[in-house]
Amino acid sequence: MSNRAWKSLRRDVIQCELCPRLIKHCQQIAKTKRRAYIDQEYWGKPVPNVGTLPARLLVVGLAPGAHGANRIGRMFSGDRSGDWLYEALHRFDFANQPTSSSLDDGLELHDCVITNVCRCAPPGNKPTTEELNTCSQYLDRTFALVQPEIIIALGQLAWKAVLKNLSTRLELPKPRPKFSHNAIVSLDSHIQLLGSYHPSQQNTFTGRLTKPMFHRVFRRARRLLS
Repeated sequence: MSNRAWKSLRRDVIQCELCPRLIKHCQQIAKTKRRAYIDQEYWGKPVPNVGTLPARLLVVGLAPGAHGANRIGRMFSGDRSGDWLYEALHRFDFANQPTSSSLDDGLELHDCVITNVCRCAPPGNKPTTEELNTCSQYLDRTFALVQPEIIIALGQLAWKAVLKNLSTRLELPKPRPKFSHNAIVSLDSHIQLLGSYHPSQQNTFTGRLTKPMFHRVFRRARRLLS
């Protein structure tokens, strides 16, 4: 039943047209393209979750990159953020390879699912509050199906979205736990939330996030699951 629901969720995400501004932007980017990818066919629509059930680790990001996931059709793929994420997942045995370059590159996740708060590439990488609220139904369904033991929130917006989602089903600590890199919060006896700076170029190029810092979060997740 869960696998059928998982496939249904994927199909519903891909076919979603609830946010006209985002759909228009994804399609426009796919049409104009970036010069480096001018010969490639862009995905150009909402991007579904990565991974299969069962999975104890759930990684939550913000939104697809315009020329990354919106081009490839897989979250955190085809850009530097994805280079960092999949290398870390591979290093700690959550993925069979350290790169994600196309939908047929053989990538498999182990005991892990990747999701985003927003499923479409937004203009300026900033979805509106209304768009995030509209897209939250897919995050709800993802949480319900995955039922993770460990959640890694990549960035403060993902952290807040996770807490907002789980507040509808769990008694969360008060005040709400604050985001910080390598923060850890036990949300109940079964779920632990880890925080990490997002592996965006804004963070990695400036040195705010380094590879050792990023690896520390995923090493911690691996140890908790072991």
